[in-house]
Amino acid sequence: MSRIGKVPVTIPTGVEAHIDINSLSVKGPKGMLSRDFSRLVKLSRENNNILVSPAVDVKPSETSKEVRAMWGLTRQLINNMIEGVSKGFSKSLVITGSGYKAAINFGMLQMSLGYSHDIVIAIPIGLDVKCDKNIVTISGHDKEQVGLFASQVRSKRPTEPYKGKGIEYEGVVIIKKASKKK
Repeated sequence: MSRIGKVPVTIPTGVEAHIDINSLSVKGPKGMLSRDFSRLVKLSRENNNILVSPAVDVKPSETSKEVRAMWGLTRQLINNMIEGVSKGFSKSLVITGSGYKAAINFGMLQMSLGYSHDIVIAIPIGLDVKCDKNIVTISGHDKEQVGLFASQVRSKRPTEPYKGKGIEYEGVVIIKKASKKK
């Protein structure tokens, strides 16, 4: 039994959910998301809850680790979809270093990160990016898309361990290494 998969996902007021065999469409105040799921799980709706269970037609040999993993994963993906269209997700990145800065120009994120050129990244559709001095805030209704874009931005200049310069997620503590001493 999957501990996560057993828990029903509650649909809040203002959110509509539609189930077709193994696909789910969710619509709320922040936007709309839809996704197809594995054949190893079955989706059902009771009142204001979405229930995920192992598929009945799965062979006994497949009711193992793979089925339990898909059960819990599917439930959590559905929960993220519902939370995204109702509340949304956001990640904040902190840019540290002298002369390091970010700005938004014509739908592009432009960053000066100590290279000989500026780094320009196109902002994906569906995401809202705000720059406030040295903090870049990425928000949207799709958790995967928010996290992916945040990791792409961070990969342009990860924080280095000696001076602590670079881009890091807000709230992460950087442990600096001691420099070589003669």
